[in-house]
Amino acid sequence: MTKDNPGFNTLAIHAGAQPDPTTGARATPIYQTTSFVFNDTDHAAALFGLQQFGNIYTRIMNPTQAVLEERIAALEGGTAALAVASGHAAQLLVFHTIMSPGDNFIAANRLYGGSVNQFGHAFKSFDWQVRWADPADPASFEAKIDRRTKAIFIESLANPGGTFVDIAAIAEVARKHELPLIVDNTMATPYLLRPLEHGADIVVHSLTKFIGGHGNSMGGVIVDGGTFDWSKSGKYPLLSEPRPEYAGVVLHQTFGNIAFAIAARVLGLRDFGPAISPFNAFMLVTGSETLPLRMQRHCDNALAVAKWLKTHDKISWVNYAGLEDDPNHALQQRYSPKGAGAVFTFGLKGGYEAGKRFVEGLEMFSHLANIGDTRSLVIHPASTTHRQLTSEQQVAAGAGPDVVRLSVGIEDVSDIIADLEQSLAKL
Repeated sequence: MTKDNPGFNTLAIHAGAQPDPTTGARATPIYQTTSFVFNDTDHAAALFGLQQFGNIYTRIMNPTQAVLEERIAALEGGTAALAVASGHAAQLLVFHTIMSPGDNFIAANRLYGGSVNQFGHAFKSFDWQVRWADPADPASFEAKIDRRTKAIFIESLANPGGTFVDIAAIAEVARKHELPLIVDNTMATPYLLRPLEHGADIVVHSLTKFIGGHGNSMGGVIVDGGTFDWSKSGKYPLLSEPRPEYAGVVLHQTFGNIAFAIAARVLGLRDFGPAISPFNAFMLVTGSETLPLRMQRHCDNALAVAKWLKTHDKISWVNYAGLEDDPNHALQQRYSPKGAGAVFTFGLKGGYEAGKRFVEGLEMFSHLANIGDTRSLVIHPASTTHRQLTSEQQVAAGAGPDVVRLSVGIEDVSDIIADLEQSLAKL
């Protein structure tokens, strides 16, 4: 590590943060205010005209939020970031920035169930169409592209199955067709892999999960990779054409490799308003400081649990990329050699009813619709998070009737296994 090239652990603690210049406070303060005083009318005009950076109103930006944004951008290796109220809000603003009515995008069919629902149903209200492709087959993405396609969307580590995606291969398809590749990196976090290094252009996270890490604060983030030419094709007018609300400013021309983050803020967050609260930003900044420590413990515990489950006579299969005989192991070693993450699925021989009874029999595990907590979490996706999908969609998403998803916490692994064992014994 050098001063000009700090290591990941150092960035997780220091990126974006300085002692408060007024009070000397070392921890980032919570700037719990709605608005900010201008120096004079010229200063106000410069801020509103995008001629100067600064704070106007907490719906658009806030100093506590700014620390969070700079830190996540640094951890992902991006040029800029925008923090918002949730992961779903981040996805909405990303697509609003690049899509017009009648446009489509190609998405992996193995995604978090809420994303499947957002893309397949809510986005129809904007006349944005999703086309599903198989993340294990990059050619399936190319086959769905037409002149109205605006982007490709994948998860780096798919939820709920915990399978790694060949980001570089899909990035090659995106580059060939001059499309941005958007990668949800929630499950892996930048500690395990950084999608921008493998050809992604934009990264999104639900900060609610591993980056916050404690199950206490909602948030999402968009990271601009600064790599995509938004002007070349003419397909992205919000970035490449004069904006009437900003006196004809062309965002890509003016802001270069941070233009996407700026556009998502001043054309999306400003008007839709899914702002992150200063308090949640503070909590997520605090959580990010221990991200590398927690993620390594998550990975170590999950591998031990997966190995134990594979030996149990009531388990029909275990899907964890960290296992040497797992079909996804080679991709895990290529993209994420430090570990395979905390989340994985396994199948119970008793199917749907056994899955429900198993979840209800656990004592230390928390049964809830979240991942990425310090605590061990469990859910039966077919009866909960993926219930809105058809049976065929559930199976395609890795959430069939026998599937149980674990988010392995950072407790003593012997206690985690003991809780699983006592519940399985009841079946």
